[in-house]
Amino acid sequence: MNRRGFSLIELLIVVVIMGVVYTLSISGFQNIQEGKTRITLQNLKEYLNKIPRDKSVEFLCLDKCSSCDIFVDGELYSETGAFDDFLDDSIRVYRYDFLQGAQEITKKVYFNSEEVEEDVCFSYSLNKKGVGEQVLVEFKEKVYDYTSYLTPTPLYTSLQEAVEAKESLAQEAMR
Repeated sequence: MNRRGFSLIELLIVVVIMGVVYTLSISGFQNIQEGKTRITLQNLKEYLNKIPRDKSVEFLCLDKCSSCDIFVDGELYSETGAFDDFLDDSIRVYRYDFLQGAQEITKKVYFNSEEVEEDVCFSYSLNKKGVGEQVLVEFKEKVYDYTSYLTPTPLYTSLQEAVEAKESLAQEAMR
């Protein structure tokens, strides 16, 4: 017997598969358009790098980290509340130096639009070329390494593990 077409079952299977693929792709596009990407410290650098800017983009948390906002070229980018309860004041930021190890960075001061001084709980910024501050961020027993430019943010289980990884990298570079 010479078979020249598809059976009804084969056609139904193809239609169902196409429907599933279509549904998944449309929901994925809607999530992207609605900004439903969940921002974490792990992907913060990559998220900020996708924001168009002329000079810089900064993620800034004030008031013991109860409220965080994004500023693009000095102007508010995201509405207040978009990052509420993203962090808390237990966050620590360190700069790594090969000779001195990890040194905690003192928190800077910020002047709001009414020129009132506010304490900065956490901030991270990128310039127009995507180069950011070279820091290690410790939060909830994890350490996020923002010192790499071209790779996703490495994650460590402790500050000591992050320092050891940096020392290992420096030793390799000296060989």
